[in-house]
Parts: sequence; C-alpha cells; structure tokens
Amino acid sequence: MDITIITSFPNIFDGFLSNYLIKRALTKKIISIKIVNLFNYCVGKRIDSRPISGGPGLIMKCQPILNAIDNNCKKTSYKILLSPKGKKFNEKKAVEFSKKKDITIICGRSEGFDERINNYVDESISIGDFILTNGEIASMVIIDSVVRLIDGVISNKSLLNESFNENLLEYPQYTKPYNFNGYKVPKILYSGNHKIIKKYNRKEQLKITKEKRPDLLKKAKLDENDIKMLKNLTRKNNKL
Repeated sequence: MDITIITSFPNIFDGFLSNYLIKRALTKKIISIKIVNLFNYCVGKRIDSRPISGGPGLIMKCQPILNAIDNNCKKTSYKILLSPKGKKFNEKKAVEFSKKKDITIICGRSEGFDERINNYVDESISIGDFILTNGEIASMVIIDSVVRLIDGVISNKSLLNESFNENLLEYPQYTKPYNFNGYKVPKILYSGNHKIIKKYNRKEQLKITKEKRPDLLKKAKLDENDIKMLKNLTRKNNKL
C-alpha cells in the first residue's frame, strides 16, 4: 500500500514513522509513506485565510491542497479528508481502507477546510465526536489501525478474537504470576481443557461487552449458545 500524507506539520510524524509496527511494514516494503509539506505548494506564504462570512479562526484554502495532490498522488489514489463532519472511523472502515492499494490522507488545522475541497476527495472521515488541534494525530490513528490489517505486517493469529472483530469486546486475558496482590487468574484457564476454556472465554467476552458496550450487541452476530449465555447473565444480574 502507498500512503501519502498531506500536512502542514511534517515533523510531527518523525516519531510515528519509527514506531515498531510502522517501521516494520516500511522495512518489509509492505507499505510506503510519503509526507508532503503543504507549505511547499501554497501561493505566497499562507495555506489558510479568514472565513468570508466572518467569524473566528482561519480556513484552509483549496489551491495548496490541490497542488499537493496533483504533484504527489496518482489519480487513482483514494483521497481521505480528515474532518469532524466526516463519517466516523471504526474497525469496518479500517478493514475497507486496508484493501486499497493507494490512499491519500489530508490533514486539517485551524477552523477547517474551504467547503469546496469536498469536490476533490473521495471521503471525509472523523475519528470521534471531539475536536483536535490538528488532523495529524487523527491520521496516525487511522494509519496505525489500517496498516496492522495488511497481510504480512502482523500474524493472522494476532488478529483473531480482537475487540470489534465481531462487534464484541475481547475477553479478559492474563499472564504470570497466578496471584498478583491477591488478584488471581481464574482457575479454569489452568484446566488444560480447551473446549471448556473456549466456552468460558466466550462467556466473558459477552459479559464484558454487555457491561461496557451494550450498543455493540445489537450489531453482533450471535448464535443460539451466545443468546443462552446472555440470558443467563441477565438472570444473574437481576438476582443481585
């Protein structure tokens, strides 16, 4: 995958590119990342200007962004604009983006973009219902989430049973020691009976999702056994 990042803060990516997962993908040439400094493509010294209608802040101009795209991106590159007004990013979107061969991510700042830039991008994306000082942080979140899904970056086993894969949170996991300050690992995990452990982990997965993200259960694909376990969990909670 080829990734182009259009940014007004190119130095912010120095540490990100040395991150183990990203660096590994770059070294193995599974991905390429090109950082494009937006200031190299502006007419004059400004990439933004005050809004025509008045109001606080500055609005990013269209022309520097288009110049950066025309000089650095293939016409077939999938162009993503980072904006609070975009579709909310999630695991489903990460999977979708991971299948693309070439993506361009446009980072915003200040009060946002000239609205007309939307005519030149394929999609607007937001990473959540909150405001950041710049889009660079959001771009790192998206790239990290997407790159790990590309074949060869991490093992396929590591991707199994992760949170959000089935619209369920991941079941609790433990490591040594057995007893840590009085908090013990469930004995069933030492049983050696993989069938029982698998059933136990599934029950815990449903339980933790029900407690912390009940909204996910509405989208989750549940079989008859899952539904029975959820009903039993509900009965136990009602007895308390």
